[in-house]
Amino acid sequence: MASVSNTLMRFFRGSSAGSAEAATKAPAQKLTRRSSGMGEVYRTLSSQESLCVLDLGATSANNIRFFTERGHKYHSEDLLLGSMDPSLAIKDEHGNRVLDEKRFLAENLAYEGALFDIVFCWNLPDYMDESLVKPVVAKLWSTLKPGGMLLAFFHTKDAGPDSPCYRYHILGQDMLEMQHIVAPGKGSFRLQRVFNNRHIENLFRDFASIKFFLARDNIREVLVIR
Repeated sequence: MASVSNTLMRFFRGSSAGSAEAATKAPAQKLTRRSSGMGEVYRTLSSQESLCVLDLGATSANNIRFFTERGHKYHSEDLLLGSMDPSLAIKDEHGNRVLDEKRFLAENLAYEGALFDIVFCWNLPDYMDESLVKPVVAKLWSTLKPGGMLLAFFHTKDAGPDSPCYRYHILGQDMLEMQHIVAPGKGSFRLQRVFNNRHIENLFRDFASIKFFLARDNIREVLVIR
């Protein structure tokens, strides 16, 4: 896997005032968006039986129901919240603060190789600590079956550093409900970086193919195939 370095990404500095809400608490207003990437994944979900799906987000009753009613096997892990564990912080050989990737992967994504047909990565790379992005993507590659699909969302440079972090709930064939989530006791998750297309291609360089969908809400949807 190619390294995701400071020179390859634009980082947002500073902090914004956050709410002390629980991570699962949603604001009064809920947003919906149409997803071309989800539409493509849906065709696979509809044409095959007993697929194994990994959803990298907080528990979603919508998503559990969506997949189990169609006879698919469903797994969910909140990797973003898991990465906020302060005990993961260590120093690298240069004295820089990083997160302990070996421990993190030992405690998360502990699946056998080539298990999943579909992985929903959502917006995880944009909000996760830089030191974990490359190891997590490499691990996801190994957990996907050959020909398996991974859907991820990336912000464009016009999104701005205060773009809220959303949990995506699947409503139908190509419709998603967006729920604003925050870190318990820490406030809003902070957008860490913006990848351009070349950086995204580099991040998924070990995958067999990559397809981009540009949405109107400053989001690029990326569908990769192992």
